[in-house]
Amino acid sequence: VQLQASGGGLVQPGGSLRLACAASGSIARINDIGWYRQAPGKRRELVATIASAGRTNYATSVRGRFTISRDNAKNTVYLQMNSLKPEDTAVYYCSAEILRTSTYYARTYWGQGTQVTVSS
Repeated sequence: VQLQASGGGLVQPGGSLRLACAASGSIARINDIGWYRQAPGKRRELVATIASAGRTNYATSVRGRFTISRDNAKNTVYLQMNSLKPEDTAVYYCSAEILRTSTYYARTYWGQGTQVTVSS
């Protein structure tokens, strides 16, 4: 199983970016899937997650500005980021709890990260 993130880049304050993360491999089911971020010198923190039935959870710092969604048919999660601030600058990682085919227990997988830089 692999998670491939894309969509990062450099954007000015107030701008928008859309991240995508596609899961591939022998996947039977994806439970929770979401985004975390890690800024230089800081711990990795939750940004947003979405359950298989669509229930969402957001960090307080991004609520109202970021929107997480998922396409179950494509095994893909998206993060629409609006009104970006310099403090949103970080490496963004996608993470998913995945049950592989022919296994009995789901486990957590991580993508490789994509850099988001908010600067003028």
